[in-house]
Amino acid sequence: MRYFWVCTLALLSTFFKLSAQQPQKPSSTEIYHNLQKLNFLGSALYVAAHPDDENTRLISYLSNHDKAHTVYLSLTRGDGGQNLIGSELRELLGVLRTQELLAARRIDGGQQLFSRANDFGFSKHPKETLKIWDKEEVLGDVVWAIRTLKPDVIINRFDHRSPGTTHGHHTASAMLSMEAFDLTNDPNAYPKQLQFTSTWQPKRIFFNTSWWFYGSPENFEKADKSNMIKMDIGAYYPLLGLSNNEIASLASSQHLCQGFGRLSQRGSEEEYVEFLKGDKPNSNNLFDGIDTSWSRVKGGDAVGAILYKVEENFDFRNPSKHIPQLIEAYQLLQQIEDEHWKTLKSQELKDLIQACAGLYLEANATTASASPGSEAKVNFEILNRSAQHIILKKIQLTETDATISPNQVLTDNEKKNFDVEFTVPNDIGYSSPYWLDEPGTLGMYKVDEQRLIGKPETPAVFHAKFTLEFDGMEMEFEKPVIHRFSKPDKGELYEPFAVLPVATSKIDEKVLIFANASTKDIQVKVRAGKNDVSGTVTLDHPSGWKVSPQNFSFSIPQQGQEKTVTFQVTPPSVESEGKIAPVITIGNKSYKKELVEINYDHIPKQSILLPSEAKVVRMDIQKSGEHIGYIMGAGDKVPESLEQIGYQVHTIDPNDIQEGELDKYDAIVVGIRAYNVVDALKFKQPILFNYVKNGGNMIVQYNTAGRWAEQFSNIAPYDLTISRDRVTDETAEVDIIAPNNPLVNYPNAIDKSDFDGWVQERGLYYPSEWSAEFTPVLSMHDEDDEPSKGSLLVAPYGEGHYIYTGLSFFRELPAGVSGAYKLFANMLSIGKDDVKKEDNVKG
Repeated sequence: MRYFWVCTLALLSTFFKLSAQQPQKPSSTEIYHNLQKLNFLGSALYVAAHPDDENTRLISYLSNHDKAHTVYLSLTRGDGGQNLIGSELRELLGVLRTQELLAARRIDGGQQLFSRANDFGFSKHPKETLKIWDKEEVLGDVVWAIRTLKPDVIINRFDHRSPGTTHGHHTASAMLSMEAFDLTNDPNAYPKQLQFTSTWQPKRIFFNTSWWFYGSPENFEKADKSNMIKMDIGAYYPLLGLSNNEIASLASSQHLCQGFGRLSQRGSEEEYVEFLKGDKPNSNNLFDGIDTSWSRVKGGDAVGAILYKVEENFDFRNPSKHIPQLIEAYQLLQQIEDEHWKTLKSQELKDLIQACAGLYLEANATTASASPGSEAKVNFEILNRSAQHIILKKIQLTETDATISPNQVLTDNEKKNFDVEFTVPNDIGYSSPYWLDEPGTLGMYKVDEQRLIGKPETPAVFHAKFTLEFDGMEMEFEKPVIHRFSKPDKGELYEPFAVLPVATSKIDEKVLIFANASTKDIQVKVRAGKNDVSGTVTLDHPSGWKVSPQNFSFSIPQQGQEKTVTFQVTPPSVESEGKIAPVITIGNKSYKKELVEINYDHIPKQSILLPSEAKVVRMDIQKSGEHIGYIMGAGDKVPESLEQIGYQVHTIDPNDIQEGELDKYDAIVVGIRAYNVVDALKFKQPILFNYVKNGGNMIVQYNTAGRWAEQFSNIAPYDLTISRDRVTDETAEVDIIAPNNPLVNYPNAIDKSDFDGWVQERGLYYPSEWSAEFTPVLSMHDEDDEPSKGSLLVAPYGEGHYIYTGLSFFRELPAGVSGAYKLFANMLSIGKDDVKKEDNVKG
């Protein structure tokens, strides 16, 4: 077992290419593995819709078995999903899932691209998807990806011929890929792209099929496979000490926020692709008939003659002995005319030379961030761990005038260190995801710079260029500036060096509910991006709202420190909503951004700048009851939302639930997907049902169908079958089919207008069947669908009430949707009179 994890860590280090992570330190066997990749001139593009759609088994196989340059094009960043590990949703979830994809690629050896499409949530049909996305723009992004990558082979994860049978984004990704296949070689298609790239025609395109698309393994066994290619993706790689499917499991397990952590697999495993269009291969080799040797490019034979010989005679004990040959090959490579292969293989060859020499090159900023106009310091560390004669000629810091010219010989294993201080330019860009810089639409992110489109993340602001001389030939190595530090409980850590504003502001609560006309204290946190920051902060607000005082002065002595100021905000007497936004003024400049940091162990720290604002909602809402017990599931912000309308919410640890302990609560609410992720609940169901039977009120929010233990044969006291039914159109008409039911009458009267302004969807995973004890309250449906009545079900049980709802309250309450608050208050109040229960809850 220990050997397995040593190999695993070695593999991880092989593909650890992200700037914020530890630098790549390959072993001799890994260097040889990369040399084999260097000598393969073929590319593959895998196309799907979301992070975690990709088949890591096939990506790893193409990258590590075939040695192809392999890229996954995910049309979206997964913004519309849920989050099992934290509270990030929407654009912040997209940032997290982007980094999880990059973590997966560092393991399986692939690379990552995106389009500008925004994951707006589940879509039942590609017709809807392509209507909300700007089809022509997303198609152009796919064409751009193909033209820049120039793949020989394209593989679609989904079938373009089956609209309506799966997520509309899935089918749309395949449809766009098929259309792009026929456009990329047409100079009249997206001609503006040709300023930066050239036309290209892939050789062939496939569909990565499996039994799942046929309904069952038995159906797939009977299917005609004459047009399919079969591969054994369980191949074992002795150089890496891992099987291909073990690598794939490690890669897919990086999608932690989607619950993809899994056991590793090994052994023979079949994978199929169906030929769709182009030049059909005559064997099970996807690159059959394609010249993937150095002979592919004019002038490449001379380069190949050297590199094939190095591969054939590779010295695992002393890889540095091959550096003269690698340098010679690099010089010849610079003379070939094919810019695509010259650029790609020059970088691979430089990485190989660096690895063979044991060269360690690092640019480490002494602080994690700096702001425009401030001073910063970078330490350069250079180490040659070979007998190769190397001279450090120059180090230049991009975007600055900082340059040093040591002109020193790098003696074997003698470290060199140099420091540079510089001023961050005033006009430098910030370190924030580029696709969030400007407001987009429901379906698209706004990115105008063509050369940024598709990039997985914003390029590092500062790079160090190390100019080294090898036996008279100079070569430049570029490294991003990072921040390296340590923590006693974690050891050595790396994170990106970020350029951030001089000051940022934040209101912790993104939605502020005013259930009456009373004034509330609103706290604004001001964070300094450098030392000695002074200025004023004001609070922009909607018409009819009052803010006091008009402004605050502040002074913050140290970078990273925060100062909190408190405004009194008074709503109007009538229902109203809008936004409040802090504005920091320092000198003649205003700052209106909030800094959000995402920091998990499996991804690099992310710094995101978003508009600093909060939604304020004045609503007239009535409620009954006071103390709510909340059992958290996969994570949501419903408890905080309920507290805003006056409830006292007590988080309950399921392990602590005992008979009679729940009686003190006016209601028990079970968080989203709790039965999917909280194992302890399987032992507590009888206690929860007894609570209801004795007069309690239990509300269960949506769970994913079929993804719970056998002990949860029924999550309700009566028969209830959860399905995959959902209503994805947040504007779908809602009919109240039980108009006399308390859920739509007490203490708030609910009508159709209360379903205005919902976000992303109406709801998901509605029950499809239920016993006669349940009363369906609402009916709704997407276009062309039959009405669904399972979104809100209520049943009496003993003296109490059990409610199951698939309505997406976990999205609507944090978004400040008034009608959702009123409906949820009614659910909590069912069976209650106007007399509040005595407060017998401590804390």
